[in-house]
Amino acid sequence: MKVHRLALYWAPEPDDPLHAAGSAWLGRDAGTGAALAQPALPGHDIAEITADPRGYGLHATLKPPFRPLHGYAAARDAAAALVARLAPFDLPPLAVHDLDGFLALRETIPCPPLHRFAEACVEALDAHRAPPTEAEIARRRPERLTVAQRMNLERWGYPYVFGEWRFHVTLTRRLTAEEKEAALPAVTRFLGTAPSRPRRVAALSIFVQPGPGEPFTIAERLPLGG
Repeated sequence: MKVHRLALYWAPEPDDPLHAAGSAWLGRDAGTGAALAQPALPGHDIAEITADPRGYGLHATLKPPFRPLHGYAAARDAAAALVARLAPFDLPPLAVHDLDGFLALRETIPCPPLHRFAEACVEALDAHRAPPTEAEIARRRPERLTVAQRMNLERWGYPYVFGEWRFHVTLTRRLTAEEKEAALPAVTRFLGTAPSRPRRVAALSIFVQPGPGEPFTIAERLPLGG
């Protein structure tokens, strides 16, 4: 498979109510690539405020998007070898939060296995990551990053890994106070009880981007424990 970029994400299973509800909120199913009707958000353009996360699909980032250095098959084999030695674990209930101006689903209690999962993904696939270009580095605005984040950017190609990583399922772009006042209760109502339901992290999802600017879709779900 020839891809422009791939990423390692957590995504709800297809039969998880969160997959259907979250995908409808964003307006696209990352599993099928199909466009979905979005709920109304009176006074605001829901398609516009969800445009950025819609392109990436409903997910939480484990290893951020990267250009595969040795091709998709080699990266996929490395991911398969990784998940074969990882055991499934319980994900805490999720809830909608304001994350630095973005609305996102976050875990409601700490989950150390989740952090170990993300760290393992970053490390295990790093040999398959092509180095970022100068333009890609500049887009991260390194002058605004902390020392730790700049070091991560230089070493891992992304600022928000390891100690800087926070689990989040992005639901909007960064919002104004007025937009947040409308969107926060709206998305909370729309998702209902789906985020807080018990669920297992039992698979790693490989998302792929066929070409620059194109939306990401789920290429494979690799089960933990083989």
